[in-house]
Amino acid sequence: MINPLLELKEVSYKNKNNFTLNKVSLQVKSGEKIALLGKSGAGKTTLISILNGTLKPNKGSVKLFNTEFDKLNLYQKSKISTIWQDLRLIEDLSAEQNVNCGLLGKQSFLFAFKNLLNISSFNKAHQYMQVCNLNKSIFSINIKKISGGQKQRVAIARSLIQESDILLADEPFNNLDPKLTSNIKNLLLITKNKNKIKIPKTTLISLHRLDLLDGFNRIIGMKNGEILFDLEKTKLKKYHLNKIY
Repeated sequence: MINPLLELKEVSYKNKNNFTLNKVSLQVKSGEKIALLGKSGAGKTTLISILNGTLKPNKGSVKLFNTEFDKLNLYQKSKISTIWQDLRLIEDLSAEQNVNCGLLGKQSFLFAFKNLLNISSFNKAHQYMQVCNLNKSIFSINIKKISGGQKQRVAIARSLIQESDILLADEPFNNLDPKLTSNIKNLLLITKNKNKIKIPKTTLISLHRLDLLDGFNRIIGMKNGEILFDLEKTKLKKYHLNKIY
């Protein structure tokens, strides 16, 4: 039996007076491409924040590589990368510096200092930015001066440069036109591309658009902080979707 990469057991998270997750159990195995569906407020963002260790559950356990999350070191935690819905870019830095920040979990304090002084090597950052369809004309531009769609792709490049084993993404196609959405979705769901950069083998992506489900092999539906269905993509039916929408 293959151990899951990520595992939640009976996890609950209470925000103020409301449960945003209620007794959620979940296993994520290597190679899975998981789409996480549900309306706004269903608990998708909270679930992603629990999975990457940003939030600690009120009850239940979270394991990465069969180890309790709070016992992992920084390098082990860097095996999970996240694309946040609110992007979480650093406004005082350039686009390329923001991308390089994805390396901080695996680099020294000296690297972080050089990054802030703009004297780090950006060759790798540029490679990931180009794969995300970002033009070199914006590489050194302050993040505040580029468009929403460009910021979205900077955040994606920052996550990919981490070369993690698991990618978690919260609505990563916001601000992207249909062509870019298709390109970026295909990028996130493969393990290699023509540029031979590493793409996480295992992905969990929250979505609200049902037309983007092609390429996923597992679908999870959430409502009111609970998982209402968890099944193979080929078994997804309209009545499943009616439960959550």
